Amino acid sequence: MGVESFCSADAAEPFWDWNLTWHTENPDFTPCFQNTVLVWIPCIYLWVCFPVYFLYLRYHDRGYIQMSHLNKAKTALGLILWIVCWADLFYSFWERSQNIFRAPFFLVSPTVLGITMLLATFLIQYERIKGVQSSGVMMIFWFISLSCATIIFRSKIIHALNMDAEVDAFRYVTFCSYFVLLLVQLILCCFPERPPLFSETVNDPNPCPESSASFLSRITFWWITGLMIQGYRTPLEAKDLWSLNKEDLSEEIVPGLARNWAKECAKTKRQPLNMLYLPKKQQKSNDSNGDVTEEAEALIIKPTRRNSEASLFKVLYKTFGPYFLMSFLFKAAHDLLMFAGPEILKLLINFVNDKGAPNWQGYFYTGLLFVCACLQTLILHQYFHICFVTGMRLKTAIVGVIYRKALVITNSARRTSTVGEIVNLMSVDAQRFMDLVTYINMIWSAPLQVILALYLLWQNLGPSVLAGVAVMILLVPVNAVMAMKTKTYQVAQMKSKDNRIKLMNEILNGIKVLKLYAWELAFREKVLEIRQEELKVLKKSAYLAAMATFTWVCAPFLVALSTFAVYVTIDKNNILDAQKAFVSLALFNILRFPLNILPMVISSIVEASVSLKRLRVFLSHEELDPDSIIRGPVRDVEGSIIVKNATFSWSKSDPPSLNSINFTVPEGSLIAVVGQVGCGKSSLLSALLGEMDKKEGCVVVKGSVAYVPQQAWVQNATLEDNIIFGREKNESRYKCVIEACALLPDIEILPSGDRTEIGEKGVNLSGGQKQRVSLARAVYCNADVYLFDDPLSAVDAHVGKHIFEKVIGPKGILKNKTRVLVTHAVNYLPQMDTILVMTDGEISEMGSYQELLKQDGAFAEFLRTYANAEQNMENSDTNSPAGKEGKPIENGVLVKEAPGKLVHSSETGKSQHQSSTAELQRPLAEKEKNSWKLTEADTAQTGRVKATVYWDYMKAIGLFISFLSIFLFMCNHIASLASNYWLSLWTDDPVINGTQQYTNVRLGVYGALGISQGIAVFGYSMVVSIGGIFASRHLHLNLLHNVLRSPMSFFERTPSGNLVNRFSKEMDTIDSTIPPIIKMFMGSTFNVIGACIIILLATPIAAVIIPPLGLVYLFVQRFYVATSRQLKRLESVSRSPVYSHFNETLLGVSVIRAFEEQKRFIQQNDMKVDANQKAYYPSIVANRWLAVRLECVGNCIVLFAALFAVIARNRLSAGLVGLSVSYSLQITAYLNWLVRMSSELETNIVAVERVKEYAEMEKEAEWSIEQAAPVSTWPQEGKVEFRGYGLRYREDLDLVLKNINVTINGGEKIGIVGRTGAGKSSLTLGLFRINEAAEGEIVIDGINIAKIGLHDLRFRITIIPQDPVLFSGSLRMNLDPFDQHSDEDIWRSLELAHLKNFVSSLPDKLNHECAEGGENLSVGQRQLVCLARALLRKSKILVLDEATAAVDLETDNLIQSTIKSQFEECTVLTIAHRLNTIMDYTRVLVLDRGEVVECGSPDNLLQKKGIFYSMAKDSGLV
Repeated sequence: MGVESFCSADAAEPFWDWNLTWHTENPDFTPCFQNTVLVWIPCIYLWVCFPVYFLYLRYHDRGYIQMSHLNKAKTALGLILWIVCWADLFYSFWERSQNIFRAPFFLVSPTVLGITMLLATFLIQYERIKGVQSSGVMMIFWFISLSCATIIFRSKIIHALNMDAEVDAFRYVTFCSYFVLLLVQLILCCFPERPPLFSETVNDPNPCPESSASFLSRITFWWITGLMIQGYRTPLEAKDLWSLNKEDLSEEIVPGLARNWAKECAKTKRQPLNMLYLPKKQQKSNDSNGDVTEEAEALIIKPTRRNSEASLFKVLYKTFGPYFLMSFLFKAAHDLLMFAGPEILKLLINFVNDKGAPNWQGYFYTGLLFVCACLQTLILHQYFHICFVTGMRLKTAIVGVIYRKALVITNSARRTSTVGEIVNLMSVDAQRFMDLVTYINMIWSAPLQVILALYLLWQNLGPSVLAGVAVMILLVPVNAVMAMKTKTYQVAQMKSKDNRIKLMNEILNGIKVLKLYAWELAFREKVLEIRQEELKVLKKSAYLAAMATFTWVCAPFLVALSTFAVYVTIDKNNILDAQKAFVSLALFNILRFPLNILPMVISSIVEASVSLKRLRVFLSHEELDPDSIIRGPVRDVEGSIIVKNATFSWSKSDPPSLNSINFTVPEGSLIAVVGQVGCGKSSLLSALLGEMDKKEGCVVVKGSVAYVPQQAWVQNATLEDNIIFGREKNESRYKCVIEACALLPDIEILPSGDRTEIGEKGVNLSGGQKQRVSLARAVYCNADVYLFDDPLSAVDAHVGKHIFEKVIGPKGILKNKTRVLVTHAVNYLPQMDTILVMTDGEISEMGSYQELLKQDGAFAEFLRTYANAEQNMENSDTNSPAGKEGKPIENGVLVKEAPGKLVHSSETGKSQHQSSTAELQRPLAEKEKNSWKLTEADTAQTGRVKATVYWDYMKAIGLFISFLSIFLFMCNHIASLASNYWLSLWTDDPVINGTQQYTNVRLGVYGALGISQGIAVFGYSMVVSIGGIFASRHLHLNLLHNVLRSPMSFFERTPSGNLVNRFSKEMDTIDSTIPPIIKMFMGSTFNVIGACIIILLATPIAAVIIPPLGLVYLFVQRFYVATSRQLKRLESVSRSPVYSHFNETLLGVSVIRAFEEQKRFIQQNDMKVDANQKAYYPSIVANRWLAVRLECVGNCIVLFAALFAVIARNRLSAGLVGLSVSYSLQITAYLNWLVRMSSELETNIVAVERVKEYAEMEKEAEWSIEQAAPVSTWPQEGKVEFRGYGLRYREDLDLVLKNINVTINGGEKIGIVGRTGAGKSSLTLGLFRINEAAEGEIVIDGINIAKIGLHDLRFRITIIPQDPVLFSGSLRMNLDPFDQHSDEDIWRSLELAHLKNFVSSLPDKLNHECAEGGENLSVGQRQLVCLARALLRKSKILVLDEATAAVDLETDNLIQSTIKSQFEECTVLTIAHRLNTIMDYTRVLVLDRGEVVECGSPDNLLQKKGIFYSMAKDSGLV
């Protein structure tokens, strides 16, 4: 009664009237309801939001926005609205005074509304002060107010048009003005304010439009459209990307996490004793007395030790929890809305069944369905956006924290995990967190969805639901078992893949040897053997995948079948009508997602918890104590380094490695530290740098420190950056440093001088160059104390001398600095001020050179050992013509570092004058080529993928299988459509006496259709998987064959990384990514087509609307793919610098600490991470953009399906309406999936293109030509004739050899000599046809070698190459890969090669496994293995590319004598570097600039006094 009296003065007017509102053709609300509820809804909303929103604004201040016209207008309108509301109130008071008594709500509502308008006005201003540019809260408020007002407005108009109604003129006027004002407010609210004062966006060249976008633009992701258009027109580049939002930057995020982690650690470290006596000392937990207190604590804490692990999860939650909480609310709202669909469907079906219901109800339901769907879309994607952004921040934070930690952990902690593992923490583990964040909410959301769905199903069908649920629950363990199996198969596949890639790597690195020996086929077999294993496993996992697809596709059907069967058979009176059937189907479709995703989420959580543990362990490693060494000026002590009875160890637990060290270094003196290997010289320097754990004593190092490590550390930056190392550049000083460090000649060789980019780990520098760069860095930084760890060992003697004189020694640049030099070079010791002699971690003697000699102790003994060695070194050094390391042409050293990258200069013999220019261009050309090549490798991905690629893939599968799979797909979807159509016919069966006829027939056919569907699914799954395996076998075989058939020039031009990538990454994509994607792509395509067909069947008029929507869809999709693909590429391109920079930092961490450059490196890391996230952020937003657009297309389909069903309700059966709407409800999900899959397919099919790329490359000549094959005994005598022979490396280069006319008779021994680059090696390359002749010919025993197959030629002549290459595998395989020889032969060859004793001493004898590249044999032994190979083949012609560097003199003599005795009647061609080896040969050819200049016996040539004589003189033979 209370409500009634509130509604009118005399309690006559009702509050609610069903007849007025529902059961009528023209619905309306009672005046009372309009003036109370509809007015109060917006007010309640705003007042509920106000406290939360107010607090949020207080703590999130974005800066102050100046008053603008927009803001003034909003405020003014707000005040006018308040005046209008209260005008009503005063009018009511005035009426009272006139004794017109109105209902109480005429007083209450205007009052409430007026106060709310004041609040709204206040919020408009408060938002401006706090820098909110566009407000969602206010937007929603104005929207709700306007919606409610529209209903009242319609009602008022109807009322006014009613002739006999009295009209309250004043209130009509106020209401109309109120309505107009609301409309204007809403429109104004759509525009964003100007940015706050002093905000970052002002000075940002390319700010992210998100912060200044309006609320509407934000919820629909409209603000990214500009970037999408740009990306559609031209491929995006890195400079087009926006800067990150301030709150996503590393420097904002990382410190937060670091702070929380530090707090957490401090808390767990000292739990109980916190209060007692350590209030201040929380920061420094590991200074020396910290240890003691910690132990004391440990005793007290013991019982509760368990829980005192610092919990990383807590910390992450604390840092990212609040933002994440929003996602919780969004997800919950979305889950509830999800169930609105089936419920509204129920109402719709009832409406179609009830012919008496007024039409507007149908439109109302349709509208409601559409609004729910749109809300669901907007909420879901806001949720995803929050998740992805949180994931991104989480990754940024984790990477940043790991990087900062890596700079401070102790060396012992560093050793517990390899560099690779730590980099993995950054890449794999951080990625896992990122992936988990999007799913983590499913942990509560999935059960919630299941419970809700079951509740609604129970209401619909009663207990028979349990049958369906039972089926679902049974399928869960089946899926779980399959997942486990798949995992084990994956591991097995990875293993064989790793083996295959390792082998490929070796093949590509040793390709030259393979070609010279004609061993390609043997190795091809080896690779294919491994590949076979891999494909076996792949096949197994394909069967599993087929099973999994089968269960996933058939689950919903089986569930529906079992439920309906039980429901119909339990009781005759259970009727399956449209409402029950289709609402249940819709609910089952909802159920299917959470049940399938749960196992995935759980396994993902398990993985993430493993990662969490690994991260926690890494972040809890002990850190270096910054205070163990006192740096900086100390007044009262003399000397610049003072060490008093200090004892050091590498970690707290290790025994000390340096004991009671005492010494003082006066300022500006030069100290040498000497001692045997492993006596602690380098440790001493590490101790001075604070890298070791100080047990006792005190260490003072005055001033700044520069450090040159034993193994030079070079960054991947320009040479100049490496030397300047973050200091500002001072031109004159820089020049002087470079000069002193003997870097000038090197800089001249480098392609772009000191601006040359140096590769990772300094691959394009020789060891000596790296060491000098490292030295120059130290010298340039102008520190007070210099620590040199044996920098002279890596450089040649004369360069070492130069450096000592110009830099380190008493007359060098650093003569006034304090220098500590660890050295082995005895000859510099007399110039030292003091010498420290170390033995076993202690200083045994100390004093000047003369004093120590007099003592005749350890030092004198040290001198004796080293002096003899030095003597020998010096002599050999002066002899060898290549003694000078700085010579441009001897860049042969350059090359050895990275066989895959640069061309061996010593093998590319070019004429001298070319050599210098060509050599100078070579690194440049290589560089350009590399960069050019790398970009070429990626170009395949720009633009659309050509249709031919798909056709190629289909051909690789086999056309029969391709069309069979398409046919099976069709069958499956036809069966599925038929079964659902059958269901709709079943539900329309008339009900007679409370039961349906033919129930069993209906059920039987339904079941049969379902089973046929299942068979088809299984069939196409199998066919696609097996087809995929055929394709990958075929493509791999082709790729392997083509790569092995490529000429040598191809391998020199292509970085081996690219090739290995084709074999690993691209093949992996073809093996395991493409088939499932094809399955899902086909599946979702047919699903969408099926849904459209059903809608057209039910309501043919939909044909008008589906094509335009389809066009919109296609347009959006094409638009998106162009941008998204490019963003993906930018993201992956910017990802590798993060890892490589981290890798570099880990290798050079001691240098960074010594120079105190940590801050700069942290900044660099942050910049690299941000650059990566800069590309990642738009790509996640682009995904959201697409999804919102597509779901809108899907929602439109739902709208029209329902709308046309309502329009045609009289012709349609309820069954068809249910069918059509329940299909359209699924279409959004399918559309989303379809675009995902089509873009995935496009990105991945590129792999096929890139693998095919190499099939079209140039090939070398045929391996064997049947017609021209020489007789098996060829060559009988071994006579070699060069007739007018010429050779060039590439078409565009000059000839390297020209008109060579030489006849070599069988059995002659010929030496080939010449300066470096004269073309000696080119001659052998021509003989083996590694390069084809440019002019003339080579004839062996009367056969022109250009006419026969390559293998025929290369099998018959033997070479002992310059650098001995072994492959991993047994020793036997290395000697005889084709298994042509018996064991006796092999043993005999080993005996002749002086390896028999060594091999018989091995446990596995001939089956001894050689490591990759033969690492587990010494270089000399490898050379002897190559000799044994030659002895086994025993061919008539032997070519010796003499190995200079590799072999000591003893082995060299062995090889020479063996060759003399064993190859007596063979023709031997030796390319000689040491002339003494060929002095007894029959003839010597002297080459110069590619021509033969002298030819004759050695003695004749010596008498001629020509080139040969001068060379002999240089070598000291004359």
